[in-house]
Amino acid sequence: MTKSSRRSGAFPKDSAAETTEPAKTKIASVVDLLRNPGGATLETMMRATGWQAHSVRGALAGSIKKGMGLHVVSEKVDGVRIYRISAEVPA
Repeated sequence: MTKSSRRSGAFPKDSAAETTEPAKTKIASVVDLLRNPGGATLETMMRATGWQAHSVRGALAGSIKKGMGLHVVSEKVDGVRIYRISAEVPA
């Protein structure tokens, strides 16, 4: 048996793995929610990630604001806090 014949077919390639998109990270999911024109509530981000409120707020401050350099703004609309990524760049 030659070296090339041992390799071929030994581990068949999974065709489904090649056609699927890479798994989206939870941070990427939060950023997608924040990019919506209407923004996202804390509860929406919690449901999307499975995180607790303090973890979502930590990700907003750490990974998204500081790590990625995105400008996240929050505002209260009808008593509900809405977070979104602002088009404006902070000074």
